[in-house]
Amino acid sequence: MTANPHEGHDPAIRTIAMPADANSNGDIFGGWMMAQMDLAGGVVAVRRAKGRVATVAVEAMTFHKPVMIGDLVSCYAEVKRVGRTSISVHIDAWVERRLDGSAEQVTSGVFTYVAIDGSGKPRAVPSE
Repeated sequence: MTANPHEGHDPAIRTIAMPADANSNGDIFGGWMMAQMDLAGGVVAVRRAKGRVATVAVEAMTFHKPVMIGDLVSCYAEVKRVGRTSISVHIDAWVERRLDGSAEQVTSGVFTYVAIDGSGKPRAVPSE
């Protein structure tokens, strides 16, 4: 068990891993976890872009440990880089294990979003 460095900070999203999200071994699908991380990164990117964004890349995603049915999944997201139209967000996913309450980091990665206008075309990210 590792101490969560994000303890005391609000996650971008929090959800519970359910049986419908699991494979036949009872582990949560990696694609489901990736979708949760994309949602979390999107929350942060939309706030920074002050409007719509679209996911354009996922890089350096690492699965550290499995997520299990009943785990409380928390995704912490932080803007790492802002370009003219793009925003890179680092995301750490942690779980609180259902049976013993221990905290473990399960996944991390960097997601890149592009700010888009109402027509879906790239637009400049406004300055802070």
